[in-house]
Amino acid sequence: MSEDHQRLTPARPDLADEKLRGIVSAERYATGVERVVVWPSAPLRRAPVPDAPLDTEALMGERTIVYDEHEGWSWVQLQGDRYVGYMPSEALDRPGARPTHRVTALRTFVYPGANLKLPPLAHLSLGATVSVSGTSGEYARLANNGFAWRGHLAELGRHEADFVAVAERLVGTPYLWGGKTSLGLDCSGLVQLSLDMAGIAAPRDTDMQEEALGARVELSGALSGLQRGDLVFWRGHVGVMLDADRLLHANGHHMLVAIEPLAVAEARIRTNSFGPITSVKRLGRLGAQ
Repeated sequence: MSEDHQRLTPARPDLADEKLRGIVSAERYATGVERVVVWPSAPLRRAPVPDAPLDTEALMGERTIVYDEHEGWSWVQLQGDRYVGYMPSEALDRPGARPTHRVTALRTFVYPGANLKLPPLAHLSLGATVSVSGTSGEYARLANNGFAWRGHLAELGRHEADFVAVAERLVGTPYLWGGKTSLGLDCSGLVQLSLDMAGIAAPRDTDMQEEALGARVELSGALSGLQRGDLVFWRGHVGVMLDADRLLHANGHHMLVAIEPLAVAEARIRTNSFGPITSVKRLGRLGAQ
């Protein structure tokens, strides 16, 4: 099985999705059960131990299919980007009311009542989804408990006009391998989250994004001819063009989301393990119309 299929296919030697019967070999098969992420964010790890590599994060409201649960860990497939991995079982619950709103602020607090002076129960990050059951003044009452400020929420179906503007708001966010929240994210997490806020679905990892997104743009030796929103790919890295000359990316050199001239980034990245630019891809739109 290829690496991308391993990341996206719910199949282990001992267990696989029932839909894969006859396609992959496993000791047994299961249909799985739907669960929803109820933590503000939940780690998806490569193995069912807390110190296993973090592959990605799922935000509150995201649906999953659980195929196995053992000693506090659930083996799941995210229903959004189809990623497969291990998540703490406590982060999941049976689906309740369908999400109605999405967090549009970098992060927002959930309070036990409609009062900003109350000690908050939790914080939700950009992109998390919630079900609003009512309102109390400037606050939304959440179906699963608590209140959030209405100005930090937008109805599902309302998208940002420009995904690059979303990425700009995340400048200064610390770099976190596998991260996908405003507290920490990696290069492909930044791209996926920003595109999602603009209503554009994207795979999770750079190689998948390079294959699936946009149309190839020829890059001159002088790194000219680029425009806002172009995605620049290296082997294992991706950034977004802020304009014709500047690159916005989450990177381990600055250890945060930073903006720098593409020429500066390219000269540095070319000499490290990422090598030269492998492609530039241009989307047909920057956000949902």
